[in-house]
Amino acid sequence: MRSVRIGVDTGGTFTDVVAVDEQTGEILTTKTPSTPANPADGFLAGIAKLGELDVGSIVHGTTVATNQLLEDRIANLGFVTTEGFEFILEIARQSVPDGYGNSYFWVKPPRIVPVHLVKTVGGRLDHLGNEVWPFSEEQAIEVARWFKSKGITAIGVCFLHSYANPEHERRMREVLWREHPEAVISLSSDVLREYREYERSVTTLVDAAVKPAMRGYIASLSHRLGRPFSVMKSNGGILSAREVVNQPITTVLSGPAAGALGAALIASTAGHKSVITLDGGGTSTDVAVVIDGEPSITTEGTIGRYPCKIPMIDIVTVGAGGGSIAWISPEGTLKVGPRSAGADPGPLCYGRGGTEVTVTDAHVFLGRIPPHLLGGEIPLNADAARTGIEALADKLGLSPERTATGILEISAFNQSNAIRQLTVKRGLDVRDFPLVTFGGSGPLLACRLIDILGLPSVVIPRDPGNVSAFGLLTVDVKNDYVRTYVTRDLSLGKAAEIFHDLEHQAGEALDREGFDDPVYVRSADLRYYGQGYEVRVPAPAGEVDADWCAQVIDRFHDAHEKLYGYAYRDDPRHGVEWVNLRVSGIGPITRPTLSPLEKPGVGATSVRPVHFEETRDTPIHQRAALGPNARVSGPAVIEEYGSTIPIHPGFTATVDTYGNVEIKAELVSDH
Repeated sequence: MRSVRIGVDTGGTFTDVVAVDEQTGEILTTKTPSTPANPADGFLAGIAKLGELDVGSIVHGTTVATNQLLEDRIANLGFVTTEGFEFILEIARQSVPDGYGNSYFWVKPPRIVPVHLVKTVGGRLDHLGNEVWPFSEEQAIEVARWFKSKGITAIGVCFLHSYANPEHERRMREVLWREHPEAVISLSSDVLREYREYERSVTTLVDAAVKPAMRGYIASLSHRLGRPFSVMKSNGGILSAREVVNQPITTVLSGPAAGALGAALIASTAGHKSVITLDGGGTSTDVAVVIDGEPSITTEGTIGRYPCKIPMIDIVTVGAGGGSIAWISPEGTLKVGPRSAGADPGPLCYGRGGTEVTVTDAHVFLGRIPPHLLGGEIPLNADAARTGIEALADKLGLSPERTATGILEISAFNQSNAIRQLTVKRGLDVRDFPLVTFGGSGPLLACRLIDILGLPSVVIPRDPGNVSAFGLLTVDVKNDYVRTYVTRDLSLGKAAEIFHDLEHQAGEALDREGFDDPVYVRSADLRYYGQGYEVRVPAPAGEVDADWCAQVIDRFHDAHEKLYGYAYRDDPRHGVEWVNLRVSGIGPITRPTLSPLEKPGVGATSVRPVHFEETRDTPIHQRAALGPNARVSGPAVIEEYGSTIPIHPGFTATVDTYGNVEIKAELVSDH
């Protein structure tokens, strides 16, 4: 029996499974509907569909933490902070969504913890970690007993300046363990040892909020699976399930991160080092930018309305998936999303009780996707889609074809806006990047995105619906550690000591994961003195000396100029300030290798009516039958097990050496 590594990505609509044979590199893929009531059911059903295999390891991408935050399902959460700072969550930051033109109308959303569940404890540290006045054990006991009496079982602790000295927070945890043993506790000095009290508080509270659900899910899955497994993290690494329950906030972008990494490897293998990735699912679309083979990382991410300052792949998510619902606004205009029909009840065409028209229904009505999904496993009710589209068209006073096309047009613009957020707003020209699109619904709007954004091409990998699950098998074990050290006069000895401590922490964690030869990657956050935010740059390994320091500062000037168009490299009036020192501890794995496509498989070409500019009989190609260098001109549709690619008139699709389909707009001749 062959030994395989398995990746399982649980999405809002489908659970995707990929197995890689550790000897031959052969890749097996399958999909099964997700089970939102208990995601473990879909996980186990997906693995069962692969049949009898000798499983070497399993990596899981989960949306349990993400969905809890996006749906605002947060209850029974308490907050302990320094005496006199009980309103830190109310004060927050002065930034207003959509800019200051919105400041008259914007109402601050409810805090993650309401004021009556915030408690304070005496004791004070300064910014260097020195004790100004001692920790009040009596108040700590009183607070712990109060939370116990109120039944508050998830508690976040964030004391002023605990990034510099975690002692007071650890003493608070000891009191909570003793007085309220059933409580789940998160300390800011464990979650995010970095300054900025508000962001550190919210990040810690998010960690505490998702801990009970994640622990319950991981425990249930471990019991039913009967073996250890690993979980994908937002930073582009993985961690064993037994470790990840202690830091569940690191999984909030678990699935989307895997998709970006999988697409980056596929694109690099095909010769595209810098690309935009678009993961179109049933519920949402996730967009990332890959430069020189590496997805961009940020610590300025948000999940829903909560800032999360943990390192995560820089992903923009919009509610524009196959299940996104079309609706009419009070002004009488057509809107699409962000609400989704999800996996249950799903679109009208699923026939499971859905009552609202979705993007998938529009594709079915126009004939752009087949009358069944997953090779016939999920039959689609085209009549139900037609009835829904016609009813919506009547309300709008449009033809059904115009209405369905309009739904897809709005969905394409929603996706293009997400792409612009990650490119134009960050100083990148979207026309310089091919788009790698994947996920079940990702390839459906490829031609429209080329038109809207002026993209050079769109690349669609083999088995696009399973790229996120494949990405799970390309990922190293990775942990991130940070220490705030704000100074304009860097002490080389102090910096070396901090890096040594962080690398020791990383080494201990990787040792528990079974890695005895870890890799440490350093970075630092710097800014010009007087600036409010900093720029992260890579820092060399080796001895921390004057040359090392000069090299990091030089990289900062370069990065600042690239980001903002200016730098103060030779201006002594603008000193450089160091803010945070960081270490990523990496346990490398052997990545699967992608083999070239040698010859076409089997699959006949057929014809069915499809509407693009008009309804006409259109060639339907089976992707398996398209070998290297095969060429398909639009109008046409390319179908496969987990996805469909409509090729609009005026576009051409070519199959490359590795079986990727590359779509380009045909050049219009002047003659």
